[in-house]
Amino acid sequence: MDIDKKAFDKLEKSVNDLRQHNFFRMHENIFKLAVFNMVRGIAYGFGWVMGATILVYILTLFLSQIEFIPILGEFASRLIEQIEKFENN
Repeated sequence: MDIDKKAFDKLEKSVNDLRQHNFFRMHENIFKLAVFNMVRGIAYGFGWVMGATILVYILTLFLSQIEFIPILGEFASRLIEQIEKFENN
């Protein structure tokens, strides 16, 4: 019987610790959950845009170095011209 009491007390402590976890406390309040999801979405979107920007920048640098290839060179030249026009406006 004493072993069952110890096991029950340990289980009760574990459940109480789990309920105090930030995940469960956050989901008790709909406002906290909405704010958390909004901030998470903004961070996700910002990271996605920054990653795409860096990828396009690297791709543009790479394409500008291969102008001597006839097909890719013409495409790269037009791409660089469009970027320069956009920067001047």
